Amino acid sequence: MKPLWIALHLPLLQLEVFRPNWRITPDGTEVVLEQNRISCASCSALAAGAQHAMKKASVQMLLPDVMLYTRQPVLEQRCLEQVAIALLQYTPQVTHAAHDCLLMEVGASLRLFGGIHRLCHLIRHSMRVMGISISLSCAPTAMGAWLLARSTMMGTSHLQKTRTLKRVLKLKKLQQSLDQLPVALLPEAQPWLEWLHGIACTTLGSLQTLPRAGLKRRCGTQILDLMDQAYGHQAALFEWISVPLQFRSHTELPDRIEHAEMILAFIHSLLMQLMGWLAVKQLAVSQIDLYLDHERGRQAMAPTHLNLKLAEPVWREDHLLRLLKERLAITCLHAPAIAVSLVASQVQARQVANATLFPEPKAYAEDHHRLLELLVARLGDDQVLQAAPQEDHRPEVANTWVSVVHAQKKNTSKSQPLSTRIPNIPNQAARPVWLFEKALPLTIRHHRPYYHAPLKLLSGAERIEAGWWNGQLVTRDYFIAENPGHVRYWIYRERLGEQSDTGASWFVHGLFG
Repeated sequence: MKPLWIALHLPLLQLEVFRPNWRITPDGTEVVLEQNRISCASCSALAAGAQHAMKKASVQMLLPDVMLYTRQPVLEQRCLEQVAIALLQYTPQVTHAAHDCLLMEVGASLRLFGGIHRLCHLIRHSMRVMGISISLSCAPTAMGAWLLARSTMMGTSHLQKTRTLKRVLKLKKLQQSLDQLPVALLPEAQPWLEWLHGIACTTLGSLQTLPRAGLKRRCGTQILDLMDQAYGHQAALFEWISVPLQFRSHTELPDRIEHAEMILAFIHSLLMQLMGWLAVKQLAVSQIDLYLDHERGRQAMAPTHLNLKLAEPVWREDHLLRLLKERLAITCLHAPAIAVSLVASQVQARQVANATLFPEPKAYAEDHHRLLELLVARLGDDQVLQAAPQEDHRPEVANTWVSVVHAQKKNTSKSQPLSTRIPNIPNQAARPVWLFEKALPLTIRHHRPYYHAPLKLLSGAERIEAGWWNGQLVTRDYFIAENPGHVRYWIYRERLGEQSDTGASWFVHGLFG
């Protein structure tokens, strides 16, 4: 299999660690300073006249409303690592390169993702989610792709945001494309750049024509090694990035956010990193914990904790994002959030995907689980219930409801089917479709039970006597009764000598459909 490399250059990384690109308004003028000079600027600032290496005083005089940031290399390195982890969902071979670049070897991933065009589209989507502007290129060699990605910034300003995509899939075409690139792209050529321009050596193609022995004596071997690696004459060695054993990602919010729904974009960025971590570990997540940090210092407050439990382990971004969106929609923050953390609390090995021609019944069960998870995320754990019948003849004990999340985990841990755990009730014993949460006392009028209207008994007594083993003995005779409107109820009478605290002896316990 022929190697194919994708290079990502992050030209606005210095600015986007403070403001993701989807947070920067079109008319926002923002500048990053390093030693009181412009190191990076937004497109609006560049259009207004800001230039690279311009002094701080000149920028403030030119743009009175400019927002200034001080460059933070630590944040930039952390952001690069987060982007690299997110890219692991497309290939396990991701490495760092100089000048805010990342390299990916994707030759073995093309068939899985539907070709190079589809793969590039997915990568660009991931970067948009994370708020990172990229310049992307493809080439048969790593250094060739690296040079093509950085070349998109040449010709105008190396700070200008661009979406130019360069795809060179054959080595001969790559060599022709590299010949046209400026020699200034080579970091190793910077000390000798004035001399090279003086001898009319301005492109990589002209650099290739120089005598190698003389160029080696004057400039050393680094320029020649980089050129050989880019043109495919020499192999390059890389150290692939590694991921931690457990996933926990944290990001600081650029502003104080008072509404939980507004944090979704930042959570989506963390979720993209989780997808890369799960892919390289071949795991699926079954429980996610989300922490929204508030004030620190003297006025420190406990973070808001959101726990998301899944009926089945998943690794799909869209499903997890939808569940988190529903959970945030019903979350009220007691204080503005300043940071957010995402933790994969429970994971397990990923199951092999079904490759058969016809779908298996399990696929329908997965759709059912996703629906239940969506309802739980929207309504809460205690609002979506599932029947959990108990082996007891007392209706109020046998008819038990539990949270659907806990019920599914309990059912999967038991080997016997649900039907074997239902009490053995005779077939002729009718049961109502709706059982009241608590039996309601009935009044007696003209020697007949009365519930909004006189009730007429339609069946003989069904006697239930149980609960002596736990001190909650019930002795009842159940009847099917009907009112003049032909609505049928399930009523019972306490045995002789047994009365409730209210003195009633007749109760309505259920309603037939």
